[in-house]
Amino acid sequence: MKALVLNGVGKDSRHLDRIEEVAVRELRSLQWEVEALILRDIEIAPCMGCFGCWVQTPGVCLIDDAAREVTRKMVGSDLVVYVTPITFGGYSSELKKALDRSIGLISPFFTRINGEVHHKKRYARAPNLLGVGIVHEPDEESARIFKTLIGRNAINMHNPAHAAWVVNEDQSETEIHELMHTALGELGVRS
Repeated sequence: MKALVLNGVGKDSRHLDRIEEVAVRELRSLQWEVEALILRDIEIAPCMGCFGCWVQTPGVCLIDDAAREVTRKMVGSDLVVYVTPITFGGYSSELKKALDRSIGLISPFFTRINGEVHHKKRYARAPNLLGVGIVHEPDEESARIFKTLIGRNAINMHNPAHAAWVVNEDQSETEIHELMHTALGELGVRS
């Protein structure tokens, strides 16, 4: 099984990388092949909103930079893990930039899912999704919004299963390990 961990921690918060490291160790202990990408170290231009990845070069962004490889790795994974400080309930700018550029993973055509209009699948399979949100101090509203965002994005991207959890940046490694173990259990990943 292959997992891709997208670390959206910014350069001013490198101390939070330890949370991504716990996630990687947990997955490797379960015999997963894990690749972690530290997005702040990768040149990814912002999405132009041109929809070229939908109509001109289906599935491939017109901007030729590292986002193409990140997107390729996403679709080739069994699990994608987002590790991100929570910003107003959402993703860090580093992670958001990479996710915006992955819109080509879905089709420009529409379908109904649970009575709602969403984009159709482009590929036969999609990875499971795990969102790991990081807060400075406990914040129930930000946690609720983040978990909702992960769930809504999982519908949009056709992820077959998803889970989300929020960790305080000062939690112990043992607590983070336990949360990761629980979240993976929600996805059906067991030791």
